Amino acid sequence: MRISRWWTLVALILCGTVVASPAEDREALRQIKEVDWPRAYREQDTQLLDRLLAEEFQMIDAEGAWSTKAAEIDYIRKNKPTYESFRFAIKRMDLFENNTAVVAGTGLITEKSGDRRVVTEYQSTNIFIKRAGRWQAIASHVSGVKEQPPSSKE
Repeated sequence: MRISRWWTLVALILCGTVVASPAEDREALRQIKEVDWPRAYREQDTQLLDRLLAEEFQMIDAEGAWSTKAAEIDYIRKNKPTYESFRFAIKRMDLFENNTAVVAGTGLITEKSGDRRVVTEYQSTNIFIKRAGRWQAIASHVSGVKEQPPSSKE
């Protein structure tokens, strides 16, 4: 029995497979959703978005329109962001034993519209899979897009 486990460990090392802890997986997913994904859109970084999205990635936007990985990459290539700031707050992160994760939360986008600042809020759910030690999004759904009322500071 011990020899079998030892050979399994050797095989994993030789194949380059690294088994991450749940804490490492959570941090990797947080980095993707809160830092890397917004940066890809903000900086029009098509190479970064290509790494974050699996080939079979599909998104459903707030209007119910479907989009593919190729369409998302093409969109960021052609559309410079007009917002001042964007942040995403994770409200749900569940990791499952089959290298699948659900990450959901609230996005807040701040834009200038004329002489006032407009904050738009939306809800987003993403499904991730882990292949060869790397998390990639396979699905995204956006809903609940609404403009927040102006704050008393403005």
